Amino acid sequence: MENILRPLIVVGGSVLLTLVIGWATDRLMRKADERHSETPLWGLLRRARVPWQLVLCAALLRGSYDEAQLLEEHKVAIGRVLTLVLIGAAAWLAIRIVAAVVETSYSRYARVHRDAARVRRVRTQVTLIMRVVSAVVGVVAVAAMLLTFPAFRAAGASLLASAGILGIVAGVAAQSTLSNMFAGLQIAFGDMVRIGDTVVVDGEWGTVEEITLTFLTVRTWDERRITMPVSYFTSKAFENWSRGGAQMTGTVFLHVDHSAPMEAMREQLRDILRACPAWDGRDYGLVVTDSTPSTMEVRALVTAKDADDLWTVRVAVREQLIHWLSEKHPYALPRVNAADAALPPGYPVPSRIPTARRTHQHDHQPAARPDRL
Repeated sequence: MENILRPLIVVGGSVLLTLVIGWATDRLMRKADERHSETPLWGLLRRARVPWQLVLCAALLRGSYDEAQLLEEHKVAIGRVLTLVLIGAAAWLAIRIVAAVVETSYSRYARVHRDAARVRRVRTQVTLIMRVVSAVVGVVAVAAMLLTFPAFRAAGASLLASAGILGIVAGVAAQSTLSNMFAGLQIAFGDMVRIGDTVVVDGEWGTVEEITLTFLTVRTWDERRITMPVSYFTSKAFENWSRGGAQMTGTVFLHVDHSAPMEAMREQLRDILRACPAWDGRDYGLVVTDSTPSTMEVRALVTAKDADDLWTVRVAVREQLIHWLSEKHPYALPRVNAADAALPPGYPVPSRIPTARRTHQHDHQPAARPDRL
């Protein structure tokens, strides 16, 4: 009877104690979250309740397994499995706690500072720091798991002896990966590009959606995702429309006839911009920038608070100006002139010379008569 009750008491007590402590901890954090609603820390820490319970259960079972006297012939294997679970759960718990603290610090910083560019920079740094911390904790956890096996501990000396050669080989083999990782750290702390920045890369306009240690994702205006190595942004030139402020100036080009009413077009441009919510009111203008024998090029200058609003203003100005010209001044639209050119005053008008009728030799010869019999 003792052989049955002892394992049930030890294992069942460990599981029951884990559930009780886990429930009590979650209850305390929920009350702390309700009491301190100004900070999301306690709500974020509640996400760690699963790894916390795993750590508790693995630690209790690992410490009391000898007293259970269960499966004595597999005692070493079961103890090693519990140790591996404990190490993995502890690494998971550490990552969740660090993520909660970092996310809380970022939220507090975002509430205090109103500068969108600075907030995006901190968000990029926080994201990459969390990835680095997760990678480091994961590597340490895997190393700790491997060290629980005697074979790996015995091979440690030989591994250290050949670490120099292996390091050189690994560095040459992973040169591209290492360069991307260092480029990711340079982007995070060099403030070159941030999450949420509007960039133009390889002729594609989009918004930076994700930055990791090895790659960067740009979401284009048509919802496509362009993924490229972060080393691209440290070795090649690219446009960052969010650097130094999000305000932007754009242009709209139109081709009109030489008789187009420029003053009326300037007044119409002003009325269109005043009725457009996306225009920020900073500046506008309309000038002739080029001329050809058949048309002249007109440039409308507009401003907006960011790239999205600038696109809206440009398309609105282009559409409404063309519509206004077609309704009010249709003569100002480009057309192909098929009439005779106007001559200067006093220029003699050349007389029209009728085209001479070509004659052929057979036109002057009578038709041959048929021979009579």
